Amino acid sequence: MLKLFNTLTRKKEEFKPIESNKVRFYACGLTVYNYAHIGNLRTYIFEDVLKRVLLFNGYDLKHVMNITDVGHLTGENLGDADTGEDKVEKAAKKLGKTVKDITDFYTNEFKKDLNSLNILFPDIWCKATDHITEMIDLIKRIEANGFTYQTGGNVYFDTSKFEHYSDLGKLKLDDQKAGARVNIDKNKKNPRDFVLWFTESEKFKDHLMKWDSPWGRGWPGWHIECSAMASKYLGEQFDIHSGGIDHINVHHTNEIAQSESAFGKHPWVKFWLHGEFLVLEKEKMSKSLSNFITIRTLIDRGFDPLHYRYLCFTAHYRKQLVFTEEALLGAKQSFEILKSRIINLKNEVQGEIPIEVNEDQKYYKEFLTAINDDLNMPRALAVVYDLLKANQIENKEKLSLLYKFDEILGFNIKDFKEESVQVDEELERLVQERQTARKNKDFKRADEIRNILKDKGYIIKDTPEGPKLQQI
Repeated sequence: MLKLFNTLTRKKEEFKPIESNKVRFYACGLTVYNYAHIGNLRTYIFEDVLKRVLLFNGYDLKHVMNITDVGHLTGENLGDADTGEDKVEKAAKKLGKTVKDITDFYTNEFKKDLNSLNILFPDIWCKATDHITEMIDLIKRIEANGFTYQTGGNVYFDTSKFEHYSDLGKLKLDDQKAGARVNIDKNKKNPRDFVLWFTESEKFKDHLMKWDSPWGRGWPGWHIECSAMASKYLGEQFDIHSGGIDHINVHHTNEIAQSESAFGKHPWVKFWLHGEFLVLEKEKMSKSLSNFITIRTLIDRGFDPLHYRYLCFTAHYRKQLVFTEEALLGAKQSFEILKSRIINLKNEVQGEIPIEVNEDQKYYKEFLTAINDDLNMPRALAVVYDLLKANQIENKEKLSLLYKFDEILGFNIKDFKEESVQVDEELERLVQERQTARKNKDFKRADEIRNILKDKGYIIKDTPEGPKLQQI
């Protein structure tokens, strides 16, 4: 039985799709004005696990992810997402590029990052600028149902008319006061109202991307984009919507309000799932704070992207994960030791390894229980290590189970293989000294040298052909 924590109800619930065995899943994608930082990518790793778990459980899955290339304003960082500059246009002006140059480049880089982390791509990528017609049509429906007003040239959603506005964030409406925000759009009747459509007012006369609409030439607000695209591909009600925890109180709350006001159905989405922050010394990572680290940064420091994937599995997706280089080094070491143990298994097993799993097998049941308990990856990793230590199971069965588990882990275990290490004079001296110590039964010195090699980033393995080094 798959249980997921539903932000809407604030509890773990048994997951049952709206339509038997078919799951429709929307994940908020990247605003493509800069590289994804590893905090962003932690969310996409959690969503990848969610997708893999749904597939593992045999669901027929349709997965949609948007690319935001218009309408996401810098005012979000100051408390009002309807103020400031368009993030994409700001980047284009700063770099002297066209908007298309910027969005194409960072979309491609985002996809490279997902590939490097073995994150499965969505079935449908949808760019905001390709769906302006759908956004206009959705705003028309909201307007016809009496939930909008126009002022200052813009079309606003009137949150006072939507009874369930605070349900997702579990906030009292009085908690969202104008004084709590730094930069407020003065045209709003109240601070929680939001823009559905901007027009060419004096304030936004230099905006580069504009389209004709019934309310004047302009462009969509950020929140309407996801509602329009999700509904186009997944219908007016669907199963799962996910994103980062920072989207709960504004972006996703606004998506619910506008969607349910248009479609007249409640709830619009059955399950809402949110991943917690990756933090640096108790501060969330963000581009606006200029404290973000990219996958390229990690690679330049000698890490494999899969070391970061492993690190993310050491904490539950709903718990904050503190990022330090020491923590990543620990994840690297653990991953490489795991890899080494699996390579040893593969070396001991001859022939093809079919993925044939007995569903009553102890470790399979424990692994399934872990992942079906709200994607409990720390527990799932523990099962992997328990399996590797189990003496009562043949190596062939162990490998078969590991290959099956890798449908969730995403480590590409089948591709694990020994890699040659360039041995310099110092490493060669240490290896030979250890061999001499072992020959003389000086096991204390042999262990000391093993630890010295480990500190230098190497595992030493004793084989019939002699000692071999593997980099970690």
